[in-house]
Amino acid sequence: MTISQSFSPQTLSQSLPAHDAEALTGGGNTAHILLNGQVYTLRITRAGKLILTK
Repeated sequence: MTISQSFSPQTLSQSLPAHDAEALTGGGNTAHILLNGQVYTLRITRAGKLILTK
């Protein structure tokens, strides 16, 4: 089963922040994200998917 949904700026909620993953990674494919003193790694795969790991 495949679930696919496309979002445009018009369909995103006005009350939630939206961030460009490529901007978060500085044009690369990984970024570190801090939450409550924990470091998470956000990675963009070659297939264009996002992986968030602790």
